[in-house]
Amino acid sequence: MNYILELYTVSTRQSAVDWASLATQQPCAYLNRKCLKTRKSQPNLTIGTCSVTYGSKQPKNIIICPHRFLERGQIFLDCLHLLTLHEPGNELHRIPEIEIPGGSVDYFLVSVRDGKVMDFVGIELQALDTTGTVWPTRQQFLHDVVDTPVDSGDSGSYGINWKMTSKTTLVQLHHKVETFEGLGKHLVLVLQDELLDYMRREFNFGHVQAAKLGHTIHFHAYSLSDDVENYRLSLVTRTSTDTQGIALAMGLRTNPNMELEVILSLLQSKLSSHTLLRL
Repeated sequence: MNYILELYTVSTRQSAVDWASLATQQPCAYLNRKCLKTRKSQPNLTIGTCSVTYGSKQPKNIIICPHRFLERGQIFLDCLHLLTLHEPGNELHRIPEIEIPGGSVDYFLVSVRDGKVMDFVGIELQALDTTGTVWPTRQQFLHDVVDTPVDSGDSGSYGINWKMTSKTTLVQLHHKVETFEGLGKHLVLVLQDELLDYMRREFNFGHVQAAKLGHTIHFHAYSLSDDVENYRLSLVTRTSTDTQGIALAMGLRTNPNMELEVILSLLQSKLSSHTLLRL
């Protein structure tokens, strides 16, 4: 049976949790604000589900919210080696949502000296999309722990949309990888190990092997493992390829182009005390 693993960034296995207050406040500890995952039919209500289980014989822990990858800021530390122009003494900033050809990039990890951008790495977060609805499962959990009423109109279950998530991810990546490759910079796709395993089975991924610094696109695959009453994000594999490698996987062709000075200007305009990475 499928069930909720984490609700509003709190493990459902934890004891002594005031679930009623959490359901009212709807917080996201990773963003330090109210959860952004709203219900389409009721925009004032958030779903709050970070991760779930899926599968009957061997249930898998599945991340369904991209913000779940922000735990401890580990994904940013795991990209430090790709800042090849970074030097001791430089500040590190993480800047969200910068537009480039092909769409926006979720985060940039930026090395800054004296207020000037010296180097950067683009970081994309990819959780798994669901089919159906998680809402009834969420409501049933809250009903079980705090006797929250269950709407009789809420029914159904959820599945994992492996194929569409994979295809959409690769298409969007290819639009962005050429931009980064032309700039001589790195782009990192942060995803779950379960999703990368699916891509390897269903797409032409034989050439995507152990990570090389000279490659533009890097895949950082994380597991969501049991940790006593909680769940912990752990880096499992690092692999990489280039623009041709993504094209080989998908057979796409595109030619986005953006001057380095434009991206540097965009990043510098976003620098502030709020973007400063604090360890």
